Amino acid sequence: MIFQSDSFVVSFIKDQIAEFKFTVPGSVNKLSQQTLNDCLEAIKELRQRDDIKGMVFTSDKDHFIVGADIFEFLPTFQRPEQELVSWIKNATDVFDALEDLPFPTISAINGMALGGGCEWVLATDFRVGSSKAKIGLPETKLGIMPGFGGTVRLPRIIGADNAMTWITTGQENRANDALKVGALDAVVADDALVDACINMLEQAIAGKLDWQKRRATKQAPLKMNKVEQGMSFAMAEGMVMGKTKGHYPAPVLAVKTIKEAANMSRDEAMAVENANFAKLAKTNEAAALTGIFLNDQFIKGKAKKQAKGSSVSINQAAVLGAGIMGGGIAYQSAYKGTPIVMKDINQDALDLGMGEAAKLLGKKVKRGHMNMDKMVGVLGKIKPTLNDADVQSADIVVEAVVENPKVKKAVLSDLEKTLGDNAVLTSNTSTIRIDELATALEKPEKFCGMHFFNPVPKMPLVEVIRGEKTSEDTVNAVVDYALKLGKSPIVVNDCPGFFVNRVLFPYFAGFSKMVSEGISFAKIDKVMENVFGWPMGPAYLLDVVGIDTAFHCTGVMAEGFPERMARQEKDPVAVFAEAKRYGQKNGKGFYSYAPDRRGRLKKSHDDEALKLLSTLSDSEKDVDKQEMIDRCMVPMINEVLLCLQENIIASPQEADMALVYGIGFPPFRGGVFRYLDQVGLANFVATADKYAHLGAIYQVSDQTRQWAEQGRVFYQVEGQ
Repeated sequence: MIFQSDSFVVSFIKDQIAEFKFTVPGSVNKLSQQTLNDCLEAIKELRQRDDIKGMVFTSDKDHFIVGADIFEFLPTFQRPEQELVSWIKNATDVFDALEDLPFPTISAINGMALGGGCEWVLATDFRVGSSKAKIGLPETKLGIMPGFGGTVRLPRIIGADNAMTWITTGQENRANDALKVGALDAVVADDALVDACINMLEQAIAGKLDWQKRRATKQAPLKMNKVEQGMSFAMAEGMVMGKTKGHYPAPVLAVKTIKEAANMSRDEAMAVENANFAKLAKTNEAAALTGIFLNDQFIKGKAKKQAKGSSVSINQAAVLGAGIMGGGIAYQSAYKGTPIVMKDINQDALDLGMGEAAKLLGKKVKRGHMNMDKMVGVLGKIKPTLNDADVQSADIVVEAVVENPKVKKAVLSDLEKTLGDNAVLTSNTSTIRIDELATALEKPEKFCGMHFFNPVPKMPLVEVIRGEKTSEDTVNAVVDYALKLGKSPIVVNDCPGFFVNRVLFPYFAGFSKMVSEGISFAKIDKVMENVFGWPMGPAYLLDVVGIDTAFHCTGVMAEGFPERMARQEKDPVAVFAEAKRYGQKNGKGFYSYAPDRRGRLKKSHDDEALKLLSTLSDSEKDVDKQEMIDRCMVPMINEVLLCLQENIIASPQEADMALVYGIGFPPFRGGVFRYLDQVGLANFVATADKYAHLGAIYQVSDQTRQWAEQGRVFYQVEGQ
């Protein structure tokens, strides 16, 4: 034994070659402040020894190092900026000391090496990965940037262009992809990893591999002339600004950091990284994005606990309805390993559903993420059928037929009679109350809602809707199945629209009222996309959802909440629905649509839409950008607050994640409650009061007003 701490063990693995094995307590290796401090002490001692000629870094777990311990480091971000600079420099000193060891070093990457884990391996002279290795720097996804030398070393190892792509996208890179750009020196079989590293170290010790030259390259300025630098950085800055629209400062500043440090030595460059990391750590965007990360951990932890409480073993699933949603559910279930029966009354629908599944799997094969044998195996887990009897053995059934309460009740009632005593029955309704559907059932305790979002393979959220008579065991079983599908389930209580759609339709109502006053829907879309940050504006989103679907849902919401959500007299959605302009599904709505060269629907201006909307208002009207934002967002935020107050949603964390994962609420704003903390609840109430004359959806509740007077915040510590 050469050195030991709670986080690692250093010992000889072969003559004069030492192994530095990470053994951090817990299921994964993370870099904590204590781990870094211990590493620095170990490195100081290792420098003094003359019996070590080379060192290999390994892990005792399935992954190398998954990153820094964000739960520990986040409170540090509360410090003043200058203190943060000193703190991050102390951390980077550890990585510099690692890089400066007086003998060759190599990393044996057996799984994920992400964030600080990636920066650790970049500080070693060589890197070998197993076939399962993934490396990357995902910090920009948290609103920060690499802070342990990633912006300094990575460009010098794989080139500035590749490094800027890795860092600004935060992508995880598979072993072979990392090998192609030079981030790895070799990829070997899992069981050959350590031996391959020892062999490479022996070559370096023998002088056959020039480890000192490699090290010198990382510590010198980038090997790019001024012309190359000008072109590379200008292109990167343009691409990043085009993708982020200025809402995400981290990738922008990461590029500027690499640019500023391009002609500097390692130590000078590291000082630039330290300063810019500290700036980002103090931004609202970093608080929002790290908040999303923590909220994601919160909802996953809660869901896993609920799933463990289930007494139902889900080995066989079924979905009724092979439409877009039903087919997506069948694909997702089979792909994640749970066999599923896809039942429909129409053979053409079944063929369409199977064809869609085959197309999705074919894309994975084409990209090299799956082989043909696995594709065939996944398709074999979907059983398309016209026969009711094939559903009888299912442990869980998802009803996904037409959004009509009479039809759904009839289907659910018939189905219940054929299922086993322990089977769980769910409905993929998007607005119809679970309690209403449950009136058709003899065992309402075995029934709840399971609301998927379209397209199912891409959308992470599943709303699990608890009815008045739904048992906890049923809820737990459905949460368990959602986790098996790779989804993020959030349990909500029953009401029209549940949580996500209930808060979405007041947003649409605020938009519709502006359009009926003569305000350009295209201008509103641009503001809500480019200024507030939604992935698509309300008009575009209505076209994607389907104008006919939105019109139907508006009726359901009006019936459920007649005071706040009654149909408007002059409603653009109603006008388009009557004119059979249903949006993307038939190529015309607020915009017209036609396939581009890739087959994707592209929107364009439509004079007919403007002509129809002109019947709602006598003249055009213009308002400033902030009013457009306020008039769309105040109704949504009010409804979100009401949902918390009425216990429809259990916590701010779950509400924010449902909005981000379900409808694309701008991640850099962190969700409604994070947004309210940043603007101040009292300021929001004052804004809402400006528009209170427009109707009930703009009027805050007494509870909200009381919270504002009390100075209520929803996240007590920034970033938590």
